[in-house]
Order: sequence, then C-alpha cells, then structure tokens
Amino acid sequence: MTPAPAPSSSPGRHRAGRVRRRSWAGGLAAAGLAAGLVVPWLTTAGSPPAAEVAAQPALEQARDVRRAPSAPPAPRSPVPTSAAPATTAAPTASRVPPTTAPPTTAQPTATSAADPAGAAGGPAQPGNPLTGMAFHGPNTGAALAAARPGRSAADTAALTELASVPVATWLGAWSGDVTATVRQEVAAARAAGAVPVLVTYNVPGRDCGGYSAGGAGSSAAYLDWVRAVVAGIGTAQAVVVVEPDALAQRCGDTAERTQLLRTAVGLLEANPGTHTYLDAGNPTWVDAATMAGRLRAAGATDADGFALNVSNFETTASNLAYGRQVSSLLGGAHFVVDTSRNGNGPGTDWCNPPGRALGERPTAATGEDRVDAYLWVKRAGESDGTCNGGPPAGTFWDSYAIGLVRGA
Repeated sequence: MTPAPAPSSSPGRHRAGRVRRRSWAGGLAAAGLAAGLVVPWLTTAGSPPAAEVAAQPALEQARDVRRAPSAPPAPRSPVPTSAAPATTAAPTASRVPPTTAPPTTAQPTATSAADPAGAAGGPAQPGNPLTGMAFHGPNTGAALAAARPGRSAADTAALTELASVPVATWLGAWSGDVTATVRQEVAAARAAGAVPVLVTYNVPGRDCGGYSAGGAGSSAAYLDWVRAVVAGIGTAQAVVVVEPDALAQRCGDTAERTQLLRTAVGLLEANPGTHTYLDAGNPTWVDAATMAGRLRAAGATDADGFALNVSNFETTASNLAYGRQVSSLLGGAHFVVDTSRNGNGPGTDWCNPPGRALGERPTAATGEDRVDAYLWVKRAGESDGTCNGGPPAGTFWDSYAIGLVRGA
C-alpha cells in the first residue's frame, strides 16, 4: 500500500483536506476509551452478532508469510540473521488455497475484555489520523477454541486472552455480497465503540498464480468490487489495508496494477472516515528505494500511509527501521505494522516456526513518530500450512496459538 503522502503543512494531518477527520475520531473515542485501547468484539455480557462469524476462507484471512523475492532481499535491520525467508517456490508466508480450511460458522461463547495493560505504551503521535481509536475485528478461531470443553484452565485462559484482541477482517470473493459484509462489520464495530480494520485482497492476478491465486476477473470488475466495499463503509470510520503483496510481488502488466491500486485508493479515500494503508511487504523483501517508488506511483499522496509485515514475523524494530527509510523517501509518509506474531522475531523456518510469540497489542498509541498503529492484520493462531506439525494452512491450531500467547 502506498505510504501516506508527505506531511501537509497543517499539523495533525498527513495531507491537505483531511483535517476534518479529527472530529470523526473524537466522536468514537468519547465512550470513555483511552487512546490506543483495544476493544474486543466479545464481552462477558454476550456473544457476537451472526455477521461477526460469517464465513471467510482462512486462506485470505491468514496469508501467513510472504513469498520470497525473485532477487536476493535487501539486508534487514535488527533481525535475527537465522530467519531469512525461503527462496524456494514455497511462499515465505503460507498462502492458503481457497478450498482449504472451511470457514467457521459456530458462535463462540463470551470471553474477557482486552487488558489495557497489554497495549503498547506511548503517547499518540502528532498528525496520526488514528489517534484515540479502538480497533475491532473477531478472532473467531480463538474464540471457538476457548469455548471448547476438556482443556486445562490455563490453556482456556490463554485462548480467551487471544480471542480478546481485535484482528483484521479480510475481504475477497469469499465475502459474497461485500457491501453487506462490510456494513455488518462496520455496525458491529460501532456498537463496540470501535473502528473496524479491513483488508482488501481481490486484485486481479493476486499472488501471481501462487497459493493464494485469484482475485477479480478484470480491472473493471475489481474497481466495481472496490466501489462495493466503499458503499459498505459509507460515511463510517474504517482502517483499510489495501492489497497485501500487490506491490512487493509483481507479475503481468505492472503498470495496469499500479493504476488499479491508485484508483482503488482514490475510491476509498473519498470518504473522509476511511484511512487507507497500502501494503509494502516487509523489510526482507524489496529495498526501501524501490518500494518507495512503487508506493508513490500507486498513489502515496492520496493515502494515509503504507502497511508493513502483514502476516510475517519480522521484529517491530526491523519494521520501524525499514519503514522510516521508505517514509523519508516519501517526504514523511506514515505507516502501520502488523505485530500479531513478531514478539520473538522470525524463526529458522518460514512455515509455523516454533518458539514464536505474540507482538505488541493493537494500538494507535505507538509512541513512535510516523507510526500510526500496531495492528493484528494476521489472525494469530492460524497455521501456515502442513509443516512443523501444523494442520492445513489457515486452520486454527490450538497448541500453536497457546504457544504464541505463552511466548509473549
């Protein structure tokens, strides 16, 4: 996703014309929520609306790690050198075939509220359009696992904790009537006093024919689909991560794809309450200068920023160093980081590496300049694939999920 445009002359906004957004954020924050505090969709008082557990193929929701680049990746900053991404045909982030991991439809029981102490500390940064927001999105797999009988109290507590943390809702062909799907998520978030985090994942030629191959059948169909997403958001607040991998992994007519992304950003940004972040891969994939050029071409000046580390394990420190390089090349663009599973950084294997841990909890109070939020874009606990003892990709893996919680 294209990094946010260079900071405008007016403080508190990434670009001219977005000053009006502050009033939107303030209204949602009024429900007694501290800045950066996360609000789970599950509470001890009841269960989620049916829409919250609507089917979403685990493939696109999870998309665990990223495909290795065709050329050697640029050296990453402070990250364990033993965790270089795979360079074989297997993606460095497990992409799940759409036919695997059937969607879950059962409704989970109540879980505890998120622990404010678990959120990353630090004041909200000037110019951050997400200041004061609480984020929303169900980790259905964790909620269902926590509700199953027969496990120890400690394991149940770990899964309940995981289920209390908001994750992103992935949108694609599996979403059916995407306008209705988005409206339901927006309504659920509003009822929780929070803002939904959405991921658009339907660009033509998605994954360049890899494990997550698919996407809209044509450019026109894709833009119609994006308009349907926009209609679902309406005038509400939403954070949207735009097309993971679309800029880092390129194939086919790259000029056409770049124009599609630019147009998609423009459509989404027409609503002042929508905050878009174009996916920019991770620190090990594309060098900062090249990525900055791609982001600029894809509409950086029209977006709130770019997103890093989606479904990956690279450390927050590595992402911040890389993100600042890209940002500086774009005149100070802002960015968000997926911290769902990077607590211990990358392992020695791209697929279900053992000994990993949850990262910083979702928050807009990162305490870092130009870093608008830490988000859980990846649904922590879902398998990368049938490797290291894991179930099919995208399937919620109880023992691995519990390990992520305990490793944090």
